[in-house]
Parts: sequence; C-alpha cells; structure tokens
Amino acid sequence: MARFEKITNRFASKMILAFLLIILIPTTLSGFSFYLESSALVKRNVRASTVQVTKQTADALSSIFNAGSDTSDLIYSDLKVQKSAMQYTLSPLSEQIEMTQSLNTLLNNVVYSSSFVRIVYIIKSGGIGWGSGTFSTPKLRKVDLNHQEWVAESKKQDGGFVWQPMRKDPFSGGGENTDLVLPISRALKDFESLQQIGLLVVNLNGEAIINTIKQVKLGETGRYMVVNPKGEIMIDADLSRIGQIVEDAKLHELIVHNDAVEFEYANKGVHYYGVKQLLSNGWLLVGTVPTLEITGALDKLHTRILITSACFALLAVLVGLLIAKKVTKPIKQLTLEMRRVQQGDLSVRTVLTSTDEIGLMSRHFNKMLDEIEQLMLRVEQEQNEKLEAEVRAVTYRIHPHFLYNTLSTLRWLIRAGEMERADQGLAALTRLLQANMGKNGQMITLAEELEIIQKYIVILEMRYEQKYALAIEVQPGADQVKIPRMLLQPLVENAIFHGFVPLNRGGDITIKVTEQQGELRIVIHDDGSGISEEKLKQLNAKEGMTKAGIGMKHVYDSLRLYYGAGSGISVTSDIGLGTHIHIVIRL
Repeated sequence: MARFEKITNRFASKMILAFLLIILIPTTLSGFSFYLESSALVKRNVRASTVQVTKQTADALSSIFNAGSDTSDLIYSDLKVQKSAMQYTLSPLSEQIEMTQSLNTLLNNVVYSSSFVRIVYIIKSGGIGWGSGTFSTPKLRKVDLNHQEWVAESKKQDGGFVWQPMRKDPFSGGGENTDLVLPISRALKDFESLQQIGLLVVNLNGEAIINTIKQVKLGETGRYMVVNPKGEIMIDADLSRIGQIVEDAKLHELIVHNDAVEFEYANKGVHYYGVKQLLSNGWLLVGTVPTLEITGALDKLHTRILITSACFALLAVLVGLLIAKKVTKPIKQLTLEMRRVQQGDLSVRTVLTSTDEIGLMSRHFNKMLDEIEQLMLRVEQEQNEKLEAEVRAVTYRIHPHFLYNTLSTLRWLIRAGEMERADQGLAALTRLLQANMGKNGQMITLAEELEIIQKYIVILEMRYEQKYALAIEVQPGADQVKIPRMLLQPLVENAIFHGFVPLNRGGDITIKVTEQQGELRIVIHDDGSGISEEKLKQLNAKEGMTKAGIGMKHVYDSLRLYYGAGSGISVTSDIGLGTHIHIVIRL
C-alpha cells in the first residue's frame, strides 16, 4: 500500500496519466475543420448581405442626388428665369418688384414639389438674388462671392454641375447656419449668347441625407460616409469631418486607387472590413466596420458547435482529465507566483500542500523567498545607513572649509588694522550664517543658494580689495527648485580664488539656470585665468573629480548622493579666457 502511494505521488506518474488526453486529438481536429469550413461559408453570406444593403443605401442617396440635379435642370432650362436674370438690372423698379415676386413664387413651387430639395436660389453679381423659403438677400450681400471657391469652380465648369460638401446654408434667413444642406451649383447661362448671367444653387435636404445613412446599421460601431474621387469627405454624420481628406492613409488608398467593392485594412492593430458603392454624381458611399463586429456572433456560434462536438470525446476521458487537472493546476499556480516574484513582488507565498515533488518545490520556494526578503531588508537598511553617513560627511566637510576661508579673511583684515572693514566683514558673516546655517534640513531653494552667494561675494571683495560682478539669469519658476545646501557657493569661490586672485584683478561671474524636460541645467562662467588642459582632463575624469579640492569634491559628492543617473558636473576652459562649469540635475 505504501509503495503504491509512493508511485502515484510521483510527478512522472501523473504526467503519464495526462498523456491519455492525446486521444482527443482526432476529435478536436475534426471539429476544428468543421469550424473553419462553416465559418468561411457564413462570413461570405454576411458580407454579401452587407454589400447588398450598401447598394440599396447608395441607390437611395442617388435618388436624392438625382432629384437635386433634375430640379437644377428644370430651373436652368426655364426661359422665364433666364429672361428675368438678364433684364432685371435694366428694368424699372416696378418691373423689378414683379420679377422678384414671380421668381420667388417659381422657386417656392419647385421646392414644394420635391421633398428632398430644401432651398433654391439664383444669384447675380452686386448682391442681387432670388430664393425660396427663408432665402435672405441681406445675408447674400454680406458675402464676397468673388472669393468663394465654389463660385469660381461653377464659373469654370460653365453650366456643369458643381457638387459641394454638406454644410450649413449661409444665406438662410431662419437664423445663423440653421439649415443643413448639400449644395449643387452651376453657372446660369443665356442660351443665345452663351454668356454667364448668374449662379443657380439647389440645396438638398441635409437632414434627409444624414437620416438615410444613419438608418443603415453596420455592426455596432461601423459608419458610412460619402467621399469624392479625391478622398475628401463630402457627407458625414460628424460635421467636423466634412471637407477633410480621409485620415487613414491605407483607407484613403483603397478608396481612391482600388476599384474593388469590398476591401480589408488594419488601423492601429484593429482589422476593418470596408465596402463602397458609386453614387450617381460620381461620389462614393464608403462604409467601414471592425471585422469582429460582423463576424463575432458567427464565431461564437462556431465555438459552441466545436465545444459540443468535443464534449462527447471529453466525456470518455473525464477521469483522465480530473487527474491531469491535479497535475497542471499546481504547476500553473506555481508558475504565476514565480512570474510575480520576477516582477518584484516578494510577498508572494505558495499554498500548495501536495506530497509530491511539486509540493516539495513549493515549500522550498517559500523558504527561499523568506530568506531573500530578509536579506533585502538588511541590505536596504545598510544602504540607507551608509547614504545618511555619506551625506553627513559631505555636509560636515564643506561647512568647516567655508567658515575657515571666511574667518581667514576677517583675521587678515584685523591684522592689517582694517578694523572698520573687519567689522563690516563680521556683519556680512553674521548675515551669511543667518541665511545659510540657520535653516533646517540639507535642501534649500535655488533662490536661497543664490542669496548666500551674493552675501559671500561681499566678504571676498573685502578680502581681496577687488570688484567681482555677479550676473544671475534664472528661468522663471526654476528658482524654487530644491538643491543641496552650498552646491554652487564653492564653485563661485573657486572662480575667484583660482581665476581672479592669481591675476590680481576683479572679474565677471555669470550664473545661468534653465529648466526643461525634467532637468535643471546650471552654467557658471567666469572670465578668469582658465584651467590648464592637464588639470581640465583630471577634473572631467570620474576618479580625478574625487581627488579634487574640497569645494569641487563637495559638489561632486552632493550630486552623486542626492541625484540618480544622468546628473553630474563637467568643466570646460580656455587659458586666458575663463572657465565654464556645467551642472545637470535630473529632477
């Protein structure tokens, strides 16, 4: 009995039982083949139905367009309209009034005879025009027709139809841009002289056109639009897209340069099915929809068929599946937990309690994580303690150096008998200590650091009896960025001590600060003696910076301890021209 339990608890024994599932392969392949064949058949039928619906919609739109072109032909060929348009300006006022009433009545009757025509108007130069319904002559006079693209195109076509994008009618008097219309314009001509005597515009009912498109469902999120041969959107339920080129380059290519009624393309990883139909005016009705929306229901049906056919085979090996589940479930669970550990979650613990090799692996896995977690806590604690010690060391190192240099200056003034200047120096040092060491914490704002530098330069000017001009350029807002205390002061001091003192003269120091893309960039420039090439190479080398003077080493250590990768300091210089110090801080 004990030997039997030992054999059955082995992972290999469980895997042997799992291999019995191979008997499902023939059944699965048969079901899958049936799925592919039936899926292709049904998808063809669905697409054929979509093409038929799109064709019916195109026919409905073409009927509306034909109503507009027929209305335009009716008015265009009316000799009474031609006569009134030619003789209006030459007639007396009484006849002009009679012509206006007659033309308006004619145009209104034309509009009433067609449910798809919204408004019709005839336009002449000089702000003269007639129209049906709410046509407004005052609004016409506000528009400079000479600068309208559709007017120029109508004149160019010389009597031919010019189909314009859907828009709000600018000449309607019912309010500002209230009527949604699809305009058809053409030049009105004198049939005898063939001269252009005006413009005829027939506005189709835009709402009726949009409703015709909306009535057709293309999946859940599919949509129809009408484009011209150039791929410009002429009709769309979203009015903001009208007049724009089809945005997707692949779709634009399929619309303009592909004659196929059906097409497929991908946009941002999503596969789309498209269909298009030619309209009576040469435009194209284009419909697009994610492929899954027209075939998703069919895929679910096929999946059910596949599952049903597989269930009969699965029933025969139910016992084997139960055993396989006991094998694969703990493996999957352990794999998922290992993946979470790989992603950095060390709080994961497996709860597998089986007595086989997987259970033993799980217990060792938990033990390993406990030890790693304890080790990481110790390492993190040691690193934090080390970092705090280094920060304190850097701070304690620069403060005595700073005070030593300042007190040396005061001592030199006292020994020289410059008691009044020494008193001024002590006052300046007092203000400096109040501004610097009187503040809590290691971090101060850039503005506070610059204030300390300005006070310290006063002391240095007394010490060396020279004038040091300090220019500060700080990008607005950057002065409030927090930086380590005394990050810039040692660099300004070095500029004076090493750049100006050996020359026994004053000089100019410029501090420029900019902030962009998460980086604070500080440039300190002086016009002093410069740095030799050998010394410059040493300063720009990592090991050389660590061996530099106290001030420069303080800056280097502060950047290393307070900021991560990407922050640092570099030095450029020209003998006799001065030195540039560049500091980059990744915020």
